[in-house]
Amino acid sequence: MQFKKRNIAIIGSTGSIGRQALEVIAHQSDLLSAEVLVAGSNAELLVEQARQFLPNAVVIINKEKYSIVKEALHNEPVKVFCGEESVMDILEWESVNMVLSAFVGFAGLRSTLKALEFGKPVALANKESLVVAGALLTETASRSKVPILPVDSEHSAVFQCLAGENEKEIEQIILTASGGPFRGKTKDELEHVTSYDALKHPNWSMGAKITIDSSTLMNKGLEVIEARWLFNCAPEKIKVVVHPQSIIHSMIMFTDGSIKAQLGLPDMRLPIQYALCYPHRPKNDFPRYDFKVPSSLTFEEPDLHTFPCLELAYDALRKGGNIPCVLNAANEIAVELFLNGKIKFTQIPELIRKAMENTEFISRPNLEQLTESDRETRKFVMLQANS
Repeated sequence: MQFKKRNIAIIGSTGSIGRQALEVIAHQSDLLSAEVLVAGSNAELLVEQARQFLPNAVVIINKEKYSIVKEALHNEPVKVFCGEESVMDILEWESVNMVLSAFVGFAGLRSTLKALEFGKPVALANKESLVVAGALLTETASRSKVPILPVDSEHSAVFQCLAGENEKEIEQIILTASGGPFRGKTKDELEHVTSYDALKHPNWSMGAKITIDSSTLMNKGLEVIEARWLFNCAPEKIKVVVHPQSIIHSMIMFTDGSIKAQLGLPDMRLPIQYALCYPHRPKNDFPRYDFKVPSSLTFEEPDLHTFPCLELAYDALRKGGNIPCVLNAANEIAVELFLNGKIKFTQIPELIRKAMENTEFISRPNLEQLTESDRETRKFVMLQANS
């Protein structure tokens, strides 16, 4: 099959995933190009990226930074826009034939939904979109007849293991978790950990929010919800195991008892490239796994007593409706408060639980209702933290 060059719109080009995606594009310049780059507030890095990759357009969401970007790029053949509405307009451009959704948190939902509405395949790194609005996004993708391609290493692993398989023969999806920097700690030991401690992930280099989520196991909880929607799988069929080496990225057990696993170094460029180039596997010069290091691969059950966020995510998934949206919003605010030194690490799950218990349930929320649930939850958590 001949590969037609893909013009990628990267929503969140200055974040961790966006920067690594541009590395992939640089490696695969015959197959991929950066058509549009979108950043939140990092004007300086956006300008640097624009000068290197010369996209058709860039968008800076923060309108106060527009003049900085516009002036810096006035001699370059790059269109400069600002604001979220500009992103929505650009996603309709015919020149954009794939969108990488890499904004962190609820902020990435609207652009992800709009891309699918416009019939653009989405490489999804913004797991929160599926957590908050899984039914809405998957139904929109189905109507538009375009795929949602996973970028998370765990979901990419499951996606790869499913190649050539019958999804009806899945007995269990097994998502692996590194365990984060606090694996093996007790609840008492976590009472006084700092954001500095929590940001020291043993295996992966990621942004601050996702690194904190990894330390609480909420990241794995969000991935459980994401897997439910990506692979149309019942919650009881999705299992989490702790795999400290982060070499096996996830597995599938089939109805005959056989297990398929996808292995590789903890390098996000691999799942990014797989999503952007799917179904092809172009060559690259990224480091390869050496079977002598580590000499063993181990597995253990997650400690739900010490890290209750994972169980909270399962609860939200089982309840459905707007509750996963509440879980996500509460977590985003709690993580922000922890990073700013306003709450303890152990208060993160406490605030999330309170928000889930004190919200009005909506069984089939639309985008407006989800936006309202998100807004009200954030206000509630802030009030609880300050009380």
